[in-house]
This record gives sequence, C-alpha cells and structure tokens, in this order.
Amino acid sequence: MIASSGADTLPSAESACRESHGHRHHHGRGHHGHSHGPASYDRAFAVGVALNVGFVVVEAFFVLRSGSLALLADAGHNLSDVAGLLLAWGATVLARRVPTPRRTYGLRRSSILAALMNALLLLVAVGGIAWEAVGRLGAPTEVAGRIVIGVALVGIAINTATALLFMRGRKDDLNLRGAFLHMAADALVSLGVVLAGIGMLATGWTWLDPLVSLVIVAVILFGTWGLLKDSLDLALDAVPTGIDEAGVRRYLEELPAVTAVHDLHIWGMSTTEAALTAHLVRTDPACDDALLHQAAQELHDRFGIEHVTLQLETGSEAHPCRLASDRTV
Repeated sequence: MIASSGADTLPSAESACRESHGHRHHHGRGHHGHSHGPASYDRAFAVGVALNVGFVVVEAFFVLRSGSLALLADAGHNLSDVAGLLLAWGATVLARRVPTPRRTYGLRRSSILAALMNALLLLVAVGGIAWEAVGRLGAPTEVAGRIVIGVALVGIAINTATALLFMRGRKDDLNLRGAFLHMAADALVSLGVVLAGIGMLATGWTWLDPLVSLVIVAVILFGTWGLLKDSLDLALDAVPTGIDEAGVRRYLEELPAVTAVHDLHIWGMSTTEAALTAHLVRTDPACDDALLHQAAQELHDRFGIEHVTLQLETGSEAHPCRLASDRTV
C-alpha cells in the first residue's frame, strides 16, 4: 500500500523506488502472536464441531429428562460454541484466499469479523441463561441429579479434548484463542454442573441448580471479555496486542540518516498478521534498498509486523508533507 504524503515532487522513477521498496513480505512465525498467514486447522475445526454437535444432541435429550437448568445452560453454551467454531473455521478458509484487483488484501479481515461475532454470540447466549436462572432462583424445580452428573462428566472429556486441538495455535491467532478459551471454559462449566448435581443429591437443595447457572454465566463473561475487547480493537484498526508502538517508533527514528518519523500506522490485517505504514524523513535523499530491506526484516523479527510500507522524504520546507502532524490521518 502506497501512502499519500503531499511531500515534495520527485522524478517518477526515484519516487517509485522510494515508496515501493519498503514493502516486504516475510514468511515464518512472527513475534508477539503475529505469524504470516493463518495456519490450517481445518481438521481440528472439523473434529471439534463434530464432537460438540454430537454432545449438544445428547445434552438436549437429557435436559428433557432431568429438567436441569445448569445442564440446559451448558447445552446452550455448547451450541453457541458450535456456531463460533463454524464462524472461526469459515474465516480461516476465507483468510487464505488470494488477493484480487478489487480486494487487494484478500479476505484476511474476515477472521477479525468472525472473532467479534463470536464474542457477541456468547454475550447473547449468556444473557438468556442469566434471565432464566434468576427466575428459577425464586421457584426452584426438582432436578435429576444423577443424569446431570453423568452427562456433565462426558462434557468435561469432550470439551477438554476439543480445547487441546487449539492449544498450540492459541498464542498466534485470536480465532484459535477464542476457540481454545471457549472449550476450556466449557470443561470448567461442566465440572461446575457435576458439583451442582452432587450437591443436590447430598442436600436436596434444588436452588443449587440455578445458582450454578449464574456462576457459569460469570465464568463465560470473564472468558469472553478479553476476546470481545481484542476483536473490537482489531476491527477498529487499533495497534494489535503485543506490538509496542513506542518501540517501533524508536526503532524507525534510530535508522541511519533518519531525522523524523510521522504518519505511523500499525493495524491488524487479520487475526494473525499486522501491517505498518510510515513516512521517514532522511538527510540522505538517495533511494536505499538495503535500508528498506533491513527495516522490513527487523520490524518482522522484533515486532512481528508482516506487511511493511515505508515512504522516504527529504523534509523539504518548500513542499512539506501534509500528514506530518500526529493529529492528521
């Protein structure tokens, strides 16, 4: 991507050299959770979806037999996780699509939208669970504790197995992190359902069921907040988590012959890739391919920024850059 600067006019060949040669792609795993392109987790998604769809069907059957709200809450959350897994899976497939003349970044940003939709879906699901739980606290009903315990034990095994499928990739991809956190939280939720069932069998306190449902809601909200915040930040082009904007600026300012840095922007192209554009004011007006290559490589290796575009300027007072102010976008 070529930044528009309003800087002094240069001969066309030299201008092209100054603006385009800072654009580099580096393959391999980036630092700070930003690798080049999404790894393929198609098999993990397929297995995770299949396991959870099967478990939701089993849970729905036993909800009708047991009357457990905690079990219903767990089933509802697992159903939302199936939708979330499908969203994340679809986004990783779309993110691998090659760029086109119309969509010059490809469809990488779909992974950010999927992560955001996933978080919103969870909030809607837990809202319904909380509403029903509060109503039942005032009028608790009998629950088949042994059925609840048996089904929830199966849930612990399935959710733990599914979480392990995404454990390796959770640090590099917000989508995979969301999938991992949901499955790990579900395993804990199922454990809570088991404890509620044991408690009701031991004491006869039927109000434990809606109480555990509210605890489940709190656990889900806690796990979802980070996903919602990070995905919303990426959707609004905030600097991705783990990239130090001040550190990037200092690095660019310390490059040879660079006297100023302005119009610096860092954003997420997807949940796995970060991009940067910046204007560098240099005392040496010559095009320096070696400098641009070094800067792009260092930004990748040190900060995990994959897609780098640098524009070189001389800082001419006769033709100042209109984007030099930090308040101008």
